[in-house]
Amino acid sequence: MKKKLVVLTGAGISAESGIPTFRGEDGLWEGHDVTEVASPQGWAKDRALVLDFYNQRRKAIFEAQANEAHKILADLEDHFNVEIITQNIDDLHERGGSSNVLHLHGEIKKARSTADETLIYELDNWELKEGDQCEKGSQLRPHIVWFGEMVPLIEPAAQIASEADIFLVVGTSLKVYPAAGLIHQVGPHVPIYVVDPSTPEYYGNNQITAIAKGAVEGMRELYKELVNKKA
Repeated sequence: MKKKLVVLTGAGISAESGIPTFRGEDGLWEGHDVTEVASPQGWAKDRALVLDFYNQRRKAIFEAQANEAHKILADLEDHFNVEIITQNIDDLHERGGSSNVLHLHGEIKKARSTADETLIYELDNWELKEGDQCEKGSQLRPHIVWFGEMVPLIEPAAQIASEADIFLVVGTSLKVYPAAGLIHQVGPHVPIYVVDPSTPEYYGNNQITAIAKGAVEGMRELYKELVNKKA
């Protein structure tokens, strides 16, 4: 039986593929207040702005490639039962070869109905336009969890985290909730590895091994450690 390796990833792993991190210290996302482009209120106020904003993000993701850190996580499937919980809305984990990926905050390459949230569609290009409708005749919106909306997959994610034999955090400073709370679902004797240049205060927890490096460099180091320990 392979041990269960649960991985929580954030913007830092996609940044090394050229995808900008979510927002700067000023709370702006590429010049926009996040409530303008990532909230139900923003959508109601200026739908065209929101569609254009996500079209530009989607175009960048269509053009991006999975990086070495994504591929190392996929390679770990040879040694562990790997389940990835990602805060990222791109599909770079899948393109890197990972088999089991749960997208907490949605997927930018999908759109969903504004009339029926169970109607979800794959997009075959980067542009989602005004007038693009679901089969019920309502406008399609990005399949993204916006600020002020529930995170529907947080309970399945918490269950996965609670089942971990090893828990790994890559490319997130654990500041965005409820995702950041998943680290508290991990069992009391489960080793936790955090690969991120920043180190939150509670890294003093002796359960946690912090690797204060970027995703690619940190995952190179951690891959060797995990596989050698297993051997």
